[in-house]
Amino acid sequence: MARAPGPSVRLQLTLSYAGFLVLAGAVLLALVWLFLRVPTFRALGGFAPSHPMLLRDFLPAAGVVLTFLLVVGLIGGWLLAGRMLAPLARITAATRRAAGGSLSHRIALEGRQDELRELADAFDAMLAQVEEQVAEQRRFAANASHELRTPLAVSQALLEVARDDPGQDTGELLDRLRAVNGRAIDLTEALLLLSRADQRSFARERVDLSLLAEQAAETLLPLAEQRGITLETSGDVAPTVGSPALLLQLTTNLVHNAIVHNLPQGGSVEVRTSARPGWTTLTVESTGDLLEPGIVATLTEPFQRGTGRVRADDAGVGLGLAIVASIARAHGGGLVLTPRAAGGLRVAVRLPSAPGATAA
Repeated sequence: MARAPGPSVRLQLTLSYAGFLVLAGAVLLALVWLFLRVPTFRALGGFAPSHPMLLRDFLPAAGVVLTFLLVVGLIGGWLLAGRMLAPLARITAATRRAAGGSLSHRIALEGRQDELRELADAFDAMLAQVEEQVAEQRRFAANASHELRTPLAVSQALLEVARDDPGQDTGELLDRLRAVNGRAIDLTEALLLLSRADQRSFARERVDLSLLAEQAAETLLPLAEQRGITLETSGDVAPTVGSPALLLQLTTNLVHNAIVHNLPQGGSVEVRTSARPGWTTLTVESTGDLLEPGIVATLTEPFQRGTGRVRADDAGVGLGLAIVASIARAHGGGLVLTPRAAGGLRVAVRLPSAPGATAA
């Protein structure tokens, strides 16, 4: 929106300083004039100047004083305003650089802590957060493009083979195309779910995490039995506030991830819920291979699958823990991943308790 140009803040401050100084001088000179002219004021001071020349010369002298105060106020006000507004100029320059796409620049304002320093520090923190989010989005977009390109390339290759070999078994081709297409659909739905969680566009209601844990475990029990993994749930009532569908997806992703990234046989998954003052916790602990802390720190990034890229039918699309972390953030909570000393992983999700909830 176009706006009419106006005087600069520095000029406004300069005029304000000079005006205040001249006004204060004028009031002081007025009091002196009253002291010289009004008998009541002269009696108060026990001094009664009455020389005509003193009164006659007072007004010119007062004019000289006011002129001097005006000049000093303008010059001093201009210098002081420039000094005070210098940090704002740096903040404005940094804002323009950020608007031009340079998010790595920081103001790094020196000096003591004051309002302008707080503004500069807050702006630097905002730039750091925006830079991190933009980098994450770019990395996510690149990974998503790569992952989506794979099933599309496979489908194209299968169709080309079918075109070049009309006598090929159509049933086998359709089965392979169905599997590839199903993976692409699962990946697309996961991307949409992740975007929905990041936008926080969902209705909130009271939810018990313990019930969601039981529901997820019941749903995934056949997969656990198929892999020879023991699946157990326990814990307290854990009320929180959020989207039941998203929180169920969070719980299901955690349990599914624990099952598919486990020991080949004889593994176990334990799901626990607990409630503490102000917080509810969902913990999923599973056996598995030994994990390095550096690898664990990257598991919540999109398309990370532990020590390697898993292509099993039920291994997911590499967005399980990324979706969990995003849903937890959207509900005001967080996610903590800890490698177990004996192998495997412990994942703890902390969410704010529902209002009025009491710890068990």
